[in-house]
Amino acid sequence: MPQMNVIQLRHLRGDLFGGLTAAVVALPLALAFGVSSGAGAIAGIYGAIFVGFFAAIFGGTSTQISGPTGPMTVVMAATFTQFSAIDPQQGPILAFTVVLMGGFFQVLFGLFKLGRFITLMPFPVISGFMSGIGVIIIALQLAPLLGHSAESSVLESLIVLPANVMSFNNGAVLLSIITLIIVFLCPRKVAAFLPPPLIALLLGTLTYLLLFSEGSVDVIGDIPSGFPSFIYPDIEITLLKEMIFAALMLAALGSIDSLLTSLVADNMTRTQHNSDRELVGQGIGNMVAGAFGGLPGAGATMRTVVNIRAGGKTPASGALHAVILLLIVLGAGPLAEDIPHAVLAGILIKVGIDIIDWSFLKKIHRAPPFVVFLMLLVLGLTVFVDLVTAVLVGVFIANVITIKRLSDIQIDSIRVIADEPDNLEQLNDRERFILSSAAGRILLYHIDGPLSYASAKGMTQKLLDSQPHDALMFDMTSVPLVDVSTAMAIDTMIADALEANRDVYLIGMNDLVRDVFVKMQVLSRLSDHYCFENREEALEDAYQRMSLS
Repeated sequence: MPQMNVIQLRHLRGDLFGGLTAAVVALPLALAFGVSSGAGAIAGIYGAIFVGFFAAIFGGTSTQISGPTGPMTVVMAATFTQFSAIDPQQGPILAFTVVLMGGFFQVLFGLFKLGRFITLMPFPVISGFMSGIGVIIIALQLAPLLGHSAESSVLESLIVLPANVMSFNNGAVLLSIITLIIVFLCPRKVAAFLPPPLIALLLGTLTYLLLFSEGSVDVIGDIPSGFPSFIYPDIEITLLKEMIFAALMLAALGSIDSLLTSLVADNMTRTQHNSDRELVGQGIGNMVAGAFGGLPGAGATMRTVVNIRAGGKTPASGALHAVILLLIVLGAGPLAEDIPHAVLAGILIKVGIDIIDWSFLKKIHRAPPFVVFLMLLVLGLTVFVDLVTAVLVGVFIANVITIKRLSDIQIDSIRVIADEPDNLEQLNDRERFILSSAAGRILLYHIDGPLSYASAKGMTQKLLDSQPHDALMFDMTSVPLVDVSTAMAIDTMIADALEANRDVYLIGMNDLVRDVFVKMQVLSRLSDHYCFENREEALEDAYQRMSLS
């Protein structure tokens, strides 16, 4: 069972200010994300409440504020659109069931202790993926920014953009300009007391109420008040594959998003989060959010930073931020009904721009060509294909290149020595003498560092390229571990040598290497006499055998 975080009363004042400030920042973003997702503004608020509360109580990052985020909203929007198109009546329920399933997968990630591995994604992939998310958010808000209904995809949004520009709504554009000016140019002294998104929300809505007639621009409309109703999960067997796929995407993205934010919190507070526990907390929060019609969420970097700067130190700040949002929903829902879509679009444009990895883009001309190619490829696939394909292709290509580079390093570390012992510093005088005296009849295969399957082919090729010999020695004194592929490659080399009536020696195997060789029956080809702990003793043995022959 997950353990609850300890809330310390001595930090209550800081947590109170942190939670209150985080709630003020979260409110306009939650409304905007809810509208953008297609599930409605209230879904964004519910997501902020449930994910924010339960992730704080059960999570592993004391100061983290969780709720709907840009990346999670993009995935949810695609999920909501996908299932609603299949079945307009049941689609929303299926989409929220996917959210619940995604939370369940996150809990499993945490229970299986996968937290430490979640963020081990190549930098170009993360950079391209996050920048792609930012581009998607911006592209999808262009239509609402001009007073038109939002499109369901980036491509559709770009196709209708010329027509939207030619037929823009004057009122919506004015409200958009006001919002953008506030979120981009708000003085820091003012922003320190009141978040720019909230100022834009208040002033934009007030401008609409005072200067525009009802219906002249699109607004949020009816927002339910009161505690949300429980949504009974529904799994369509015919759509099970699609549901699991979408749930895994939400779980993976939410985990990466949350743990990256946890790292930011660690750097600011000089603490250390618990990755696995954080995943369990996020999963519980998303499961509850899905069960009550809320958007999926994750650790939100901006809200977490605001919380820490305002004094938040314990999970009480995250829980309090959720409670404040709940109180707003219970009593102030109707007050948000007149918020124009153009204002929310302006707020989200700023969110999208902030998500783009500008720090890397500024240095992109200095980066290696492959890194630039991979980042731009992932960005393009994220925007124009889908998020899953972008990540899978990016990780695959990055891993292939990384494996190739590691294999080159490993192969370079392999030294094949016969009658030129001076090219290996590790040899002592006696060993050099034996190798020189053997005149090439002893072939020493010296290996440095770990060996993986990527280097197996290169090992074999080096042996094939070597001169004829009577004794083959594998010096593994400096090898900490080998994998199965390498063990099988060495097994083949030993078999070939024995078939050619050569003596084969294994030197300096540690317990890990020996264990792999035993399991793969490599050692069964050799008697114990040919396994030595010391290189000099093995060379002496081989030299004596040659002297007697």
